[in-house]
Amino acid sequence: MADHTAEPRITLHPHTRRVRIFDGDMLIADTCRAIELRERGYPPRHYLLRADVAISKLSVSSTVTHCPFKGDTTYYSLPDIADVAWSYERSIDEMQAIAGRLAFDAEKVTELVE
Repeated sequence: MADHTAEPRITLHPHTRRVRIFDGDMLIADTCRAIELRERGYPPRHYLLRADVAISKLSVSSTVTHCPFKGDTTYYSLPDIADVAWSYERSIDEMQAIAGRLAFDAEKVTELVE
């Protein structure tokens, strides 16, 4: 059996593949500057620059959480979907690359990676 304890819990992978986020037919985000975060036990997540997100379509949610591995999280909602995205506004030092970027819940919206 392989010992996975030496593998980092979280790895970050910047890439230039196109990532688009849709709510139905409405385009919410479109970027070629995503950072893919891979965390053991979770599906990969794409963190997008705010400049590549139609931020005016989102509203800040009352939901807040803390992850000891990433930092303090602020959530965002669409008019018809609560807590559809989140951002680590106050990330821990090791996660500064994703600070302020948004990730979307791929079970609530359509995420296309090309």
